Amino acid sequence: MQLQQQVLLRQKLLVLGSLAIGSLLYLVARVGSLDRLQPTCPVDGGLQPPDAGQIPLRSLQSKPVPPLLPEPHKGNNATAAEQVRPQVQQLVQQLPRAIIVGVRKGGTRALLEMLNLHPAVVKASQEIHFFDNDRNYARGIDWYRGKMPFSFPHQITIEKSPAYFITEEVPERIFKMNSSIKLLVIVREPTTRAVSDYTQVLEGKERKNKTYHKFEELAVDGATCEVNTKYKAVRTSVYTKHLERWLNFFPAEQFHVVDGDRLIADPLPELRLVERFLDLPPRISQYNLYFNATRGFYCLRFNVVFNKCLAGSKGRTHPEVDASVVDKLQRFFHPFNQKFYQITGRTFNWP
Repeated sequence: MQLQQQVLLRQKLLVLGSLAIGSLLYLVARVGSLDRLQPTCPVDGGLQPPDAGQIPLRSLQSKPVPPLLPEPHKGNNATAAEQVRPQVQQLVQQLPRAIIVGVRKGGTRALLEMLNLHPAVVKASQEIHFFDNDRNYARGIDWYRGKMPFSFPHQITIEKSPAYFITEEVPERIFKMNSSIKLLVIVREPTTRAVSDYTQVLEGKERKNKTYHKFEELAVDGATCEVNTKYKAVRTSVYTKHLERWLNFFPAEQFHVVDGDRLIADPLPELRLVERFLDLPPRISQYNLYFNATRGFYCLRFNVVFNKCLAGSKGRTHPEVDASVVDKLQRFFHPFNQKFYQITGRTFNWP
């Protein structure tokens, strides 16, 4: 009698183990790549209601999409593990159907992590630098595909490499891979972005105990007292010059411009616009985004178990910049900004 009870107990444990493994596999596939999780951030604040007046001028169409997850097999005698197994077998490495091509220090990492909240989006965690690096590009498209995460066929794989936006060869290379790909460009006020760019480089120099020029010395030519257009941080902020090169290969309809300043202050409206651009149903909600007053940024809530904040290197304190230099840069960028508004159909409150 005791032996029979032990056998029954083992059988029950096996069934429970199968159910646990099946549930775990389902969660892993559902959540996507929750790598590099950081400690849970406390909720220190709430969301502000979106400002309807800031919605972009260009209206976007929404299209129907397939179910977020394929229906599991519903055989009467199938265990939970057997029901999940067919889904696991469908996992593949797909080429991206959307790429965040820039802009450096515009908020590309924040945008990628926030889009990864959507159950139909799977992100490449690292910057691949396939199209802007000749050595990587020579390795071929199969090498690039091998760098992508596993996903279900109905999911959209997204990668981000900010250097793509300013590298001359990239638009043609991406066009050869997929001429109908969707391209995301996230921008900030050009002078603020340039200072942020400088701050990141400065921090790297200081970490190596190296000295570095002041921002004013780099941004303004000492001989002419004019804006130094040879300084990379300045050139990167002339968005329209780079975008015009992309428009030689892709129509404007394949681009969506994200307001990086607004994504920091009130991310949900911006994410809703990106969902529509990618033809995804709205799945990211206020529940997924909470403001952390200590960090000064929004953190991400995937579910009751997984929370995530961006790395501590995000949101560095910028050095004080001479007001006359800021004014000079803003006046320099102004005509380029006006042209950028015309091309993209989106207006920003930049000086």
